[in-house]
Amino acid sequence: MTAYIIRRILLIPVILIGVTLFVFALMQMLDPYQLLSAYVSSPAELKGQNLERLISKYGLDKSLPEKYWTWTKNVLGGDLGWAESASMPVMEAIKRKFPLTFELAFYAFFPIILGGIWVGKATAVKHNSVFDHATRVFVIMGWSFPDFVFGLLVILFFYSVLGWFPPGALSNWASQVVESGDYSNYTRILTLDALLNGRLDIFWDALRHLIGPIITMTYLWSAFLIRITRSGMLEVLRKDYIRTARAKGLSEKTVINKHASKNAMIPVLTVSGRLLIYMLAETVIIETIFNRPGMGKFIAYAAQQLDYPGILGGTLFFAVLLVLGNLIVDILYAIYDPRIEYK
Repeated sequence: MTAYIIRRILLIPVILIGVTLFVFALMQMLDPYQLLSAYVSSPAELKGQNLERLISKYGLDKSLPEKYWTWTKNVLGGDLGWAESASMPVMEAIKRKFPLTFELAFYAFFPIILGGIWVGKATAVKHNSVFDHATRVFVIMGWSFPDFVFGLLVILFFYSVLGWFPPGALSNWASQVVESGDYSNYTRILTLDALLNGRLDIFWDALRHLIGPIITMTYLWSAFLIRITRSGMLEVLRKDYIRTARAKGLSEKTVINKHASKNAMIPVLTVSGRLLIYMLAETVIIETIFNRPGMGKFIAYAAQQLDYPGILGGTLFFAVLLVLGNLIVDILYAIYDPRIEYK
């Protein structure tokens, strides 16, 4: 297992180089002015010098390997260009907006995992019961619903009809407090910063704005996890060693919890570990529908405004996040089931 973990870690730089080469190749499709916006750190620089001088300054008139090296050094230094759609550098936009996306994914992750695994196991144990059939209908509907359709239904019912969970990230009064000089944005995670500032009113307001997106993500993603858990449990419950355990007179609870669950959870662990990463990367629609100013909405608005540095910077950020997340999941997978041999 140690050798496998070392090999996976050593493979990360190769994968990251491949990711940067892909993004760099996309950049070469841009015209010189658009390409320069991925290098400069402010719009004033584009207006203050002529195009030829900037092209020479950033080495855009050199060979592809030299241009790639220059761009890579900028990226490693935290310079991803200027995001016109956000009126700030791309890296600054990521620092400001990613905490909101992480907050949403974090709060939605636990009900998805806990609910999905519990319901999936219960439906497998009660196979072909009324509960099982009702759950399968729930899963089929959840997995078939487009994100934007279900999100709009949540807004229509919970906000337009009941007036409970408004879209956005904060109410106007709370936004004014957060943006004031007396309030400290330690992490830019709204609920956490509210607690650190001792403002329970802002905490509850931020949490109230999170409920609508959480309901949407929980239903759609838990439907997927229930399906995976149910299939894994049904497959394990048909194994010979489960029948042997029952023949020995072990209680059904012991058979399920000590013998069936551990083996059935292996594919579930793989899916669950990657779920948080996928949720972070797939918040574009959810944040746009609920008007939540996170990374998803930032990338969507950058695409609408043809803000190429914003699009490419966001793509590169999520790609690196996905690569590192997959590494962590693979290591946890090896630790959880040491019987697996990696060649």
